Amino acid sequence: MPPEDSELATAIQRDPRWASVVARAAAADGTFYYSVRTTGVYCRPSCPSRLARPENVRFHATREGAERAGFRPCRRCRPDQPSLLEDQAAMVTRVCRLIEESQAAPKLEELAAQSGMSPFHFHRVFKGITGLTPRAYAAAHRGERVRAELGRAGTVSAAIYDAGYNSNARFYGESERLLGMTPTSYRRGGADAEIRFAVGECSLGSILVAMSDRGVCAILLGDDPDALARDLQDRFPRATLIGGDAEFEAVVARVVGFVEAPGFGLDLPLDVRGTAFQQRVWQALRDVPVGSTVSYTEIARRIGAPKAVRAVAHACAANALAVAIPCHRVVRTDGGLSGYRWGVERKRALLAREALA
Repeated sequence: MPPEDSELATAIQRDPRWASVVARAAAADGTFYYSVRTTGVYCRPSCPSRLARPENVRFHATREGAERAGFRPCRRCRPDQPSLLEDQAAMVTRVCRLIEESQAAPKLEELAAQSGMSPFHFHRVFKGITGLTPRAYAAAHRGERVRAELGRAGTVSAAIYDAGYNSNARFYGESERLLGMTPTSYRRGGADAEIRFAVGECSLGSILVAMSDRGVCAILLGDDPDALARDLQDRFPRATLIGGDAEFEAVVARVVGFVEAPGFGLDLPLDVRGTAFQQRVWQALRDVPVGSTVSYTEIARRIGAPKAVRAVAHACAANALAVAIPCHRVVRTDGGLSGYRWGVERKRALLAREALA
């Protein structure tokens, strides 16, 4: 192999998109295309054809780009036609809109009929794309609605019924999980909630860990401990913030240990608070394995909202649980590092550390 081909092969193999081609990853379909100069065709990442030599491969962000470069669509994977995953993502998007527009959560059989699938197959496809079951998605959306209604309705009862609950008892049975506190406390800005916190140091700088009675509700990174404390106060403006004691310092130490050695995982309960859409994005991020990366476009496709790439980016920016919800594993389609609310250098350091885990 000529030296220039050897260098090119090495560069291609280091590109994270090459791993998707080798794995024939259907989840990467639509996020990029690759062409093979010796055959003159371009393919999807999942193409079942014999794997090309890396020095003959080029990557393209769009199929139009591949065609402008002079390549024709592969006859096996037909990259110029919608993929099965794209069809399923579009179907799930339609079903999500149906759930959101329904006053009461539709039954699984009704949703499956809309998709043209059996209930079992539909349930599996829906969860595979969104990270949630249809029932969990409906519950998360209803939680989003009740949060909005609690902010404007005259009474708690009115907010409950306006959000689609047909009884107070049913809502109160779920209120702690949905709101992280009682409905009355939520309307008062969390005035009755107690949150313990402490600031420590790790290789990435200062780290603040906060915990409610439901679990860890914030992991914040930065250079200024006082700025981290102000950020926490802004997030919970009327909660009672309590400095951590010796027992809580052990929790902080476990989080720091997870930052330094992500391969061991974080065995702590999380108090995850966000809109239904944010919860879908964050769940999809938690499914990304240590040492792997994913694009914003791919996350949007996985949650059944392929056009919501910008909204996915906003959900990543709203994440208050650094590392535990690994938004640092989201990269640009070309594999480059994009913005990170705690700094691109921290993102680079985390990814480098996880690559060795």
